[in-house]
Amino acid sequence: MCRWELFRSESVLPHCMSYFVSDYDPTIEDSYTKICTVDGKETRLDILDTAGQEEFGAMREQYMRSGEGFLLVFALNDRGSYHEVQKFHTQILRVKDRDDFPMVLVGNKADLEQQRVIPKEDAQAFARENRIHYMEASAKNRFNVDEAFLELVHIIRQFQEMESPPPTHHTGKEKSRGCPCVIL
Repeated sequence: MCRWELFRSESVLPHCMSYFVSDYDPTIEDSYTKICTVDGKETRLDILDTAGQEEFGAMREQYMRSGEGFLLVFALNDRGSYHEVQKFHTQILRVKDRDDFPMVLVGNKADLEQQRVIPKEDAQAFARENRIHYMEASAKNRFNVDEAFLELVHIIRQFQEMESPPPTHHTGKEKSRGCPCVIL
């Protein structure tokens, strides 16, 4: 199981569900489950899409405690949303009491290049400084949406392998359980 948290400071439907809603109305939270195959392993994605609104800040920390990976999504045409995901990044590390954790920074609305206010170089610099992956996407055009989720699964798996080295002996009787990831 992969449990993710999609922290966003803008209205974006997690497109692993394969459709776009142009008049998406964010609520406190929406949750989605999807079974997919990643690198030949069946993976269950449990996705919690948080509203990102300040009045739900207390709930946000609880979500952060249980998340095993985070998509930090901001709108390329909204400077405020970019600053919010930077705050989310800092808050996740504080709640997790770590210097790094599986995250992917996603600049959404790549289809609105003429309205861009966040230069790609700025987002890349933030990601590089914080040792997280950066990519741009368009939920509307489904550009890099699936890839963002897949990238996060890879990062979670790498992190879990580093955190939990394999046992020294293997009897061959254990069954692989796929990816036990929580993405918030």
